[in-house]
Amino acid sequence: MKKVLSLILFISLTSWCFSQNNTGTGNHEANSHCLDCHGQKVYGYVNPDDGNSVRKLMPVDFRVDSVLFYTGAHHTFKCVDCHVPEYDSFPHPNQLRFEPMYACLDCHGGDETYAKYHFETIDEQFRKSVHSPETLSGFTCWNCHDPHSFRINQRTGETIANTIAYDNAVCMKCHFETGSEKMLLLANEKLKPMSVSHDWLPNQELHFKQVRCIECHAAMHDSLLIAHMVTSADSAVRQCKECHSRNSMLLSSWYRFQNIENRSKNGFVNGILLNEAYVIGASRNEILNILSLVLFGLTLGGILVHALFRLKINKRKSHE
Repeated sequence: MKKVLSLILFISLTSWCFSQNNTGTGNHEANSHCLDCHGQKVYGYVNPDDGNSVRKLMPVDFRVDSVLFYTGAHHTFKCVDCHVPEYDSFPHPNQLRFEPMYACLDCHGGDETYAKYHFETIDEQFRKSVHSPETLSGFTCWNCHDPHSFRINQRTGETIANTIAYDNAVCMKCHFETGSEKMLLLANEKLKPMSVSHDWLPNQELHFKQVRCIECHAAMHDSLLIAHMVTSADSAVRQCKECHSRNSMLLSSWYRFQNIENRSKNGFVNGILLNEAYVIGASRNEILNILSLVLFGLTLGGILVHALFRLKINKRKSHE
């Protein structure tokens, strides 16, 4: 009995430790001092000069959603792992406004643990894109990937629809009508509304739901799952046949790392596309193609036989 109880206790403790490590709950206490303010829409403090309580709205850019943080890629971090300990005092010292922010390579560069993500290649591609700091002064990884909520979903078994929605939301933060004002921080002009810049695209809403922006607006790299070399607008894909064809470009971008055996499903060419959607021109069924040719041949043969009989009958009548 003691052995059974000991085993149960051991399993319970192991499970608890595992959950602490994977959900970031072990950091709750350490981070609560920061999130008591930055995790709220409204924060309060006591004015040391007159002793009055003050309530203020937390600016959106300084607000951290604790749920998203503890389910994100950096959930095991403490706030002070990235931010200097001087933030522990309030009011925060003014000079902290100029605190340099870490970039992805500061932690992930040259680390074999993260080699499969190819961070160095991502950085190279990013610096060749229209988002590079040389093109848009002040643009960094964090403009797209919020370190307080970023999570990996491409390799986690997420449904395609969820992944598309998540990835496109990153672009929409600046490129959608309601987010174009954020571009004023990087450039001196607002972007055109999406409906205007994509007025040539039929079924806009359907395309935005079923295809990631980067499929048409970024150049793929052989070793990267997610393209980071965003190209200029005039280089974007505009030909329907690029996706709606047997050799759909989606197979070399969106589905490139899927098992090649899955690319034929129930007789469908590019059958993997059927996991979430039917792509006209790309999702072809060889059996149906052959069957349609057979039916077409039989129909044509029937017409020819009918025509021959009519000719024969007409000749017979003319001789009579």
